[in-house]
Amino acid sequence: VQLVESGGGLVQPGGSLRLSCAASGFTFSSFAMRWYRQAPGKARELVAAITSAGGITNYADSVKGRFTISRDNAKNTVYLQMNSLKPEDTAVYYCYAALALIQRDYWGQGTQVTVSS
Repeated sequence: VQLVESGGGLVQPGGSLRLSCAASGFTFSSFAMRWYRQAPGKARELVAAITSAGGITNYADSVKGRFTISRDNAKNTVYLQMNSLKPEDTAVYYCYAALALIQRDYWGQGTQVTVSS
C-alpha cells in the first residue's frame, strides 16, 4: 500500500498550488479520502475530505472557499487545489485513506507547503 503526495513547494501569499496523492495497493474507489496538515508545533488538523464516489466534500472553516478537494478514481488519485494561499497555510500536508467498514486506514508521507514572500 502506498500513498504518495506531490505538488508541494514554496509559493508567495495569494498564490496557488495543486497537491496530488497517488494511491496504490488497495481499492482506491472504495475509500474515503482526506487531506490533513501539520504546522510546526501544532497538532495535525483535517483540511478537507471527500467520499469514495466523490459526491460529498467537507472543509475546515479556515480553508473554505479557497481549497477544493477532488478525486479521479480512474487514476487512483486525490487532489487538493489550494488558491489564495496565506502564510498560515504553511504546513506539511498529508493524504489519508479510510474505509470504516473494514477499519482500515493509510497515511502518506507528507509534502511540505511553504507560503512566504
